[in-house]
Formats: sequence, C-alpha cells, structure tokens
Amino acid sequence: MSKNEITPSAVYPAGTPIPTAPPLPAAPAGSTNLPPWRTAAAPPPPPPPPAPQHPVPAPDPGPIEHRVTVELVYPEQPEPEPELGRWARLWAAFTDHVKPWQALVALGAAVLPIPWTGYSAATTWAYTMHEAREMHVGLGYTLAFGVFAIAVRRFTAHRGVVALWAVAVTGIGLFGATDWYDAVAAITGVHR
Repeated sequence: MSKNEITPSAVYPAGTPIPTAPPLPAAPAGSTNLPPWRTAAAPPPPPPPPAPQHPVPAPDPGPIEHRVTVELVYPEQPEPEPELGRWARLWAAFTDHVKPWQALVALGAAVLPIPWTGYSAATTWAYTMHEAREMHVGLGYTLAFGVFAIAVRRFTAHRGVVALWAVAVTGIGLFGATDWYDAVAAITGVHR
C-alpha cells in the first residue's frame, strides 16, 4: 500500500446523511481551536424585535380601479416612403409644373436661329450681356442676373411657355456675362 492511497473507513449508501465530525479536543485555557490565520466567529445576531401588541387594522375594502392603455398596431400599414434627395426634389418640382413638350418648345425656340439675323435669341442675349460686362463688370453681372431673376419670377407666377422661353434665353445669356477670370480674381485677390 502506497502513501497516496486512501482506505475508506465507512461507506454510506446513497440518500443517507453523513454524520457530523467528532468534537475537537478541549483547548488549553485562553486559546482557541482556530488556526492563527482565521478569525473567531462573529457573535450571533440580536434577536428580532417583538411583534407589536396592537396590529394595524387592514383598510376597508373598496372599489378597485384598473386603468389599461391599449396601443393598436396595424401591420397592414405600408412603410413610409423614404425622403427624396435634393436633386430628386428639384426634378419633381420642375416636372410637376412643366410638361415635357413645353420645355422642348421653349428651349428649341430659345436656340433656334432667327431667320433675318442668323443668330438665336439666346446667343443674341449672351452677346449683349458680354458687351455689358466689357463696359463694366458689375453692370454685366447685375443686368444678367437681374433679368434672369425676373424671368424666373415670371415663370413661377404664370408657368407658361413664353415665361419658360424667357428663362431659357436669360439662363443661356448668363454665360455671356460670366468669366472664369472673375472667379479666380475673387478667390485669389489678384487683378489685372
């Protein structure tokens, strides 16, 4: 028999309680049976307070109110449409008020050459805005953007083909008044 083998002294059948350990030998006076790294057991808790002599009577039974809030959920409701982007809203606003044939007629009339001059209304207006810019930069921009704003205002008020034609002519005329040099000069501060 080796030192690590254990020989059982008793075998207890399943379900029977295991007996308690035998009492420890009596310790000398002034010492405890606990090892030095353990502390003594805490004193027992104080006894519970005595029950009150006169119990508080229960309140009289009365009506009981139950408030129930019901939130109805309808699974048949469709999902809300996602919000449109900026360009989609702009396109929807334009197509709600302008029919495609109106836009084609107005744009075609703006760029179609006038028979006796050989130039269209849009290119004639762009040339006029370019000449106004050559006189004075501020005059060219003020005239081009001012007339374009009036044409847009007129179109939003009446929504006719003629008003749409005016927007197309003045919109193309903006290119005659603008110059890339002005943008570079405004950003860099370098002038001629």
